[in-house]
Amino acid sequence: MTKVICINDRGTLTLPKKMRQRLGVDRNAQQVVAEETDDGILLRPGITFPLELYSDKRLAEFRRNNEESLAGYRFKKK
Repeated sequence: MTKVICINDRGTLTLPKKMRQRLGVDRNAQQVVAEETDDGILLRPGITFPLELYSDKRLAEFRRNNEESLAGYRFKKK
């Protein structure tokens, strides 16, 4: 499917409804990945996942909390 799409002064473009339906992209905060290729711009459905990077200090805090939480338990060795 090929369509001409206008881009407004904010750089926003609207994908035609039939194209969104074919791609499985609805209006509810779906994301599209735009990739620059030798042939032009490739748009495809995409998702993102939140990612949290932990400092060494934060990792030490996790370990300390785990050790404190498990301090009263006895574990059987196999």
